[in-house]
Amino acid sequence: MTTTVRGSRAPAPGRPARADAAHRPVRPGLVAGAVAAVLGVVVGTLVAQSGTIDLLDPGTLVRWGSPTATVLTELAGAVTLGALAMAAFVLPWPPGRGKRDTARRGGSSGERTGTSFTAMMRVAAVSSVVWTVFALADLVLGYGAIAGRRLDAPSFGPELGVYVTSISLGKIGLGVVAVAALTSVVAVLVRTPVGALWTALLALVALVLQAQTGHASGDTNHELAISTMFLHLVGASLWIGGLAAIALVAGRLGRDLAPTVERFSTVALWCYVAVGTSGAVNAAMRMADVGQLVTTTYGRLVLTKILLMGGLGVIGWLHRRRVVDALNARADAAGATVDAGSARAAERAPWVFWRLVAVELVLMGAVSGVAVALSAAEPPVPQTPSGELSPAEIVTGHPLPSPPTPDQWLTAFRWDLLLALGALAGAVVYLRWVRRLAARGDRWPVGRTISWLVGMAVFFWATSGGPAVYGHFMISAHMVEHMTLMLIIPVFLVVSGPVTLALRALPSRHDGSRGPREWLLGIVHSRWAGFFATPIVAAANFAGSMYVFYFTELFRYALETYIGHLAMVVHFSLAGYMFLNGLIGIDPGPKRPAYPMRLVLLFATMAVHAFFGVALTMDTALLVPEWYGLLGRTWGPSALDDQRTAGAIVWGISELPMLAVAIILAVAWTRADERHAKRRDRAADRYGDTELEAYNARLAAIAEQDAKLTEHDQGR
Repeated sequence: MTTTVRGSRAPAPGRPARADAAHRPVRPGLVAGAVAAVLGVVVGTLVAQSGTIDLLDPGTLVRWGSPTATVLTELAGAVTLGALAMAAFVLPWPPGRGKRDTARRGGSSGERTGTSFTAMMRVAAVSSVVWTVFALADLVLGYGAIAGRRLDAPSFGPELGVYVTSISLGKIGLGVVAVAALTSVVAVLVRTPVGALWTALLALVALVLQAQTGHASGDTNHELAISTMFLHLVGASLWIGGLAAIALVAGRLGRDLAPTVERFSTVALWCYVAVGTSGAVNAAMRMADVGQLVTTTYGRLVLTKILLMGGLGVIGWLHRRRVVDALNARADAAGATVDAGSARAAERAPWVFWRLVAVELVLMGAVSGVAVALSAAEPPVPQTPSGELSPAEIVTGHPLPSPPTPDQWLTAFRWDLLLALGALAGAVVYLRWVRRLAARGDRWPVGRTISWLVGMAVFFWATSGGPAVYGHFMISAHMVEHMTLMLIIPVFLVVSGPVTLALRALPSRHDGSRGPREWLLGIVHSRWAGFFATPIVAAANFAGSMYVFYFTELFRYALETYIGHLAMVVHFSLAGYMFLNGLIGIDPGPKRPAYPMRLVLLFATMAVHAFFGVALTMDTALLVPEWYGLLGRTWGPSALDDQRTAGAIVWGISELPMLAVAIILAVAWTRADERHAKRRDRAADRYGDTELEAYNARLAAIAEQDAKLTEHDQGR
């Protein structure tokens, strides 16, 4: 039995087509879910604050307004970031292609592909303005709650001015307001996915600032606390904000709703991993054993959050298994003759989508409420430093480790969560791409896969193992980490060809949206990437950035701030990759010079590296003396002698990877000549060796001319 599923009722003449009427009855469920989410966080905040005693009462407005403003600020910021991310990575943007896409998809004008992009950017613009207003209110009310001042107190204004200009927490709050305001201005002007991406990166700065507040500002493991907080904020913002943004523009998506939800489910999966991992690491830092999950209030809150996160995981699974299938059935059934089962699935699709959105928002609100209460609860293991601090703890924030023996270099470990998860994600994604190629019958060399995995393992060790642990206390250890990131790891990554693999494995999109493959192609073919990937520019960046980094304040900034450390790791890893990719790589990008010129660039760079090592060895002034000179180390060489050792590492040990590159380059040169010779031989066998014949003819002509001249001379 078959039935015909018809589209929504035709709009009145002169009025634009709207979404199906089936969407509307469930909108109250969405509103109820959003309200429940906000109330969950507010109630969680108030419950967490109920155990505290305020010596100075800031008044009812501040007591209730401060947590409410905080929640609404975070929600508006999440919607802003989520809407920008959806516009950049999920929604179609086909300028000037609306009619062609409508005809191709067979949809009505109200379901035209690409109209949702404008609606999504409008959501981003409005939510960023709301974000700015609530961020300002949060800053003012938050100071009132901290200082115990009523808003109508005579000294409130001057004290607030001192708070936002002299106190770090106030400066961060003012920075968030400034970022939100700038984002609202830019979001109004943006009209392209590239602009949406840059605006999203701007909004992300606010999360970087927020990650340095709360528990993270005073934890003993400051870097780990900041990284977990940042990962948690980004994951939650993209997850909650992306879902809310899609719900707000669902009426404009038309037949793009199914691919949008499917793509968002992939984003939500990564967000789920980020939020779950960061939460687990935070909990592990603050509890001594698993038994405290039951015996302490903090542990019971953690256990509650785990259960709610499990519920969210089930919701995410249902997203992929039920909602996407139902929405695809609805898209296929629109205007087509289908069986009764598919017709019922098509009719229920909007209900399933909105019901799932409402339930997921309720669970997210509950999780957020528990998280707020958790942040205010006292953990079983205190995270603030106590007792008399050693010089090393005062300077670096970490206790002085034991002397660096060979086994300590291999076994010493301190989490850098962002970089460790980056290495793990890199390995998992690469293997998934290889498996995708194998599933369709394509082959990818095993050696390249092994090379990539080795590179990720070495990256993990360099950023979370011995070099990272001792790099805080010894310049030589820091130089080992630096040389590993810049010279050793890029060799493995370049040989593995990750960009080539990605372009072969990632699917292409044909609806005008930009997926990972489209963004990767855009980056590879961009003018900036082309400029920095030029072998001469890459060589200058590779060698020259070391002088700029170590002989300026950048080195001190990388030691004192986690953001500076991350920037150092990213810059020197990319510098090494771009330089070596221009010499021995297989990935697209640079126009590679002839092999002799590549060898010249390599040996010239080796000479510049050696000169830097000599300069560091002969330098009599200690780099960053306010750091390395005040650690109170009781083992190892003095700071200045250790700096000379660092120069020797650059001068001597770092040349070994360069020698390996030279060998790889020589082998590639030989193989290229062999391939060229084989091509010439095949061409000669097929068409004849025209070059050889022309050469022989030239020689014959010269010989004939010489013979004539000889005869002429003899005749005279």
